[in-house]
Amino acid sequence: MASIPFASAIGSIMYAMLCTRPDVSYALSVTSRYQQTPGLAHWTAVKNILKYLRNTTDMFLVYGGVDEELTVRCYTDASFQTDRDDSRSQSGFVFTLNGGAVSWRSSKQPVVADSTTESEYIAASEAAKEAVWMKKFISDLDAMPSIRQPIEMLCDNTGAIAQAKEQRSHKMAKHVLRKFHYIREVVDRNEIKISKVHTDQNLADPFTKPMTQETHIRHREAIGLRLAKDMF
Repeated sequence: MASIPFASAIGSIMYAMLCTRPDVSYALSVTSRYQQTPGLAHWTAVKNILKYLRNTTDMFLVYGGVDEELTVRCYTDASFQTDRDDSRSQSGFVFTLNGGAVSWRSSKQPVVADSTTESEYIAASEAAKEAVWMKKFISDLDAMPSIRQPIEMLCDNTGAIAQAKEQRSHKMAKHVLRKFHYIREVVDRNEIKISKVHTDQNLADPFTKPMTQETHIRHREAIGLRLAKDMF
């Protein structure tokens, strides 16, 4: 495997992912962990990502939703202890504006979560930092009046939502690192409004786990990715 350009291929996929292809975020997050000692299975996975990108080169991020006013929404999700090597969970979030994705991330969490609720809470806290930055950035542009309102954050875990709204330390969250309670401060400042979304409508779902082809296509279209042949 020494002669295989694994790291170079990962870099090429990352460039596409950061620009206009959020649909490969999860696959890239998983395969990029094995750059030091990649195996044949890892290289096959990378080639499959490249093949997928090649077969969808005419795909674009399209903006133009049904909302009359431009509105930023955030979807956040986590999959519990999906990494078999260190039992860490996967975080994912995506921000949409007028029907298209404008910011997204899929990453392994920095600590081991003890429960599904904790992993979802950590993912929401990470998304809250991005929400604060996005709110300030768009506010400075002075081009979108709705940004003065709290950014709507949608999560599919009621326990994580309850913890984010709870200003006092709960016995179930006493062991959670203090930095992850940042979301409570953001909610208290009314910069974000966190609420429940059904798992099937959570657009961050494909950023945390593999999907079936049908589900992947449905979520891909929901964040604004369209094939050229479907646009005309």
